[in-house]
Amino acid sequence: MVIIIMGVEGTGKTTIGKMLAEKLGWKFYDADDYHPVANIEKMRNGIPLDDEERRPWLNEIRNLINSSLNGNEPSIIACSALKNSYREFLKQSKEQIIFVYLKGDKNTISKRLASRKGHFAGTQLLESQLRTLEEPEGVITADISKRPEVIADSIIEKLELL
Repeated sequence: MVIIIMGVEGTGKTTIGKMLAEKLGWKFYDADDYHPVANIEKMRNGIPLDDEERRPWLNEIRNLINSSLNGNEPSIIACSALKNSYREFLKQSKEQIIFVYLKGDKNTISKRLASRKGHFAGTQLLESQLRTLEEPEGVITADISKRPEVIADSIIEKLELL
C-alpha cells in the first residue's frame, strides 16, 4: 500500500507523513526531494510551475510508487498532487494507492508558511497553489487545525491500519 499525503504547501504533509511512517513502521518519501534543480530554483523565486514542468517530477513520483508496490514496501509519500489529473496519473487505477487530503484555511496556512524555515517554497506560492487545487472527492480528508498527533491517529483509524 502507498498513502499519498496531499494538499497545498504549509498544510503539514511532511510532518504528518513522517509521523504516520514512524507509527506504522513504513517508509517515508517527500516528493519535494524529486524535483529537478530548475523547478526548485523557479519555486524559490516565487514562480509557480506549469504542467509541463511538473510532468518529469510526476513521472519520478509514479516510478517511486511503482517501486514501492512492486517491492511490497508500504510507503507514505508527501506530495501536493493538486489537480485531479495529477492524482489520476499517480494512482494508475491501482487500489493500493490511497490519497489523504490535508485541508486548511488560507489564514492558518499563511501563518504556518510565514514561520517556516529552510524550505524553498515560500508564502509567495500559496495563492497559485490554492488556485490550482482541485479539491479531491472520495478521499480521507483531515483538518489541519488539529495537532499533528491527532491528525495522524485519525488517519490510521480511518484506514484501519492498526
